[in-house]
This record gives sequence, C-alpha cells and structure tokens, in this order.
Amino acid sequence: MTTLDRSSPLPLWAQICEDLRTRIGDKEFEDRFPAEETLSRMYGVSRQTIRQSIRSLEMEGLIVRERGRGTRLARGSMVEQPLHSLYSVASTVSAQGFIERSEVVACRREAMTPEVRSQLGDLDDDVIYIERIRFAGEEPIGWDRSWLPWAKASNLIDADLSRGGLYDALTLHCGLTITGGSEKIQPIIPTSFERARLSISKEVGVFLINRLAKSGNEIVEWRRSLVRGDRFVLVANWPGSIPPS
Repeated sequence: MTTLDRSSPLPLWAQICEDLRTRIGDKEFEDRFPAEETLSRMYGVSRQTIRQSIRSLEMEGLIVRERGRGTRLARGSMVEQPLHSLYSVASTVSAQGFIERSEVVACRREAMTPEVRSQLGDLDDDVIYIERIRFAGEEPIGWDRSWLPWAKASNLIDADLSRGGLYDALTLHCGLTITGGSEKIQPIIPTSFERARLSISKEVGVFLINRLAKSGNEIVEWRRSLVRGDRFVLVANWPGSIPPS
C-alpha cells in the first residue's frame, strides 16, 4: 500500500494525483493503467476518492477513460494545430504520426435554410451537407458539419470522404481551390448528444470552431466543428518582427 500523509492540508485525492503523475512520468503504467478497485487498495482510500483523482488526471489530458474499455494513458494522443495559416486537420493528424480517417455520417443535398443562407450568402440553389466524425488513430477528435453550394460542390456527393481533407476532395472533384477564409474559435460546454458524438465524459470540454472558407472572393463553405479539448491543442506562433506590447 502506498502511504499518504493524512495530516497534510493537501487533500488525499490531490496527493494521489501527484503520485500517479510521477508514476506516469516514470512509464510505470505503459502496459496498463490500474483499475479503480486496484488503486483503491493501493492507496487505502475509497473508490470515490480515486474517481476524483482520475477525473483530475483526465482533465489534464494524461489519461483517457473509455466506456467498456477502462482507463489508459493518453500520452502521445494530443494533436497540435498551428494557427498561422489555412490548415487541414487531416494533414496535421497524419503529419504527427496518427492514422487519419473520417466516419461520414451524412452527405446529401438539402434545401437552403435561413441560417445557412446567412453564412453562405443569398444563393438560389440548394446546398450539399456533409457531416463527419474525425479520428486520430482509434479516437474521435472532432465532429465536422459543412455546407457548400450545390451548384459548385455537387460532385462531392459521390466522393470518398473517409480519408484526407475535404478541400483536397473539393479541388479534385469540383475544381475549386480554397484560398482563404476566417474562423471563430470558442470553448463551450457540450450537450449530452455532442458528448456522445465525440465519445467524451462530462468533464471534457470542447472547442466550437465556426469557419467560412473562400475560393477567391467567394464563400464556398460554412463549417461548424466541435473539437475535443483534451485531444486538440491550438498553437499560435508570432513572427519575430512583431514588437512586444
């Protein structure tokens, strides 16, 4: 049994977190992370105390809890996305050594709704709606929903969107090249449905990313993405010419 300092002002769950962080750093749990019952015996505390420690480690991104599969280390599963230019999640995931794929939930023609019209502009045509769950290895990291003008992107209806980026497919099948755009990124608390889509617990937050992509001066995609906050890091790099403020 691992001895805890029960006279310390530091709560037992926090002491356990500290000890587990050290053990994780020493690669003690590379093969298998202990179950709650095992940790409870190891530290001589209740399972409720262990759960509090586990939640904290999960929020730090050190471990991953999966329903029906237990708990495992999350080391190496964080995807870092630079923000200095137009980017592709598919390229970023592949470049960092993960197997990239998408589960295509929907790819269909839809009528233009007022919400979509407010983003894409006053188009007379329908749109193609594409919904994908994005994966890095075995884990979902994002949920994308995209709307594009049907007149320009209808060929995507027959495209294989399970691998690679949507913009590569847009160029290949529709002759459109994305040249720029804008994004608004904000942290949100996901709904139960959104958590189920991303296979995350209540303790995990997400980023909501609203993107407008352009080909030349024309908006050709509106995308709403939810990205797991425990698996995805947004990194901004400033050029050296910018003076400190």
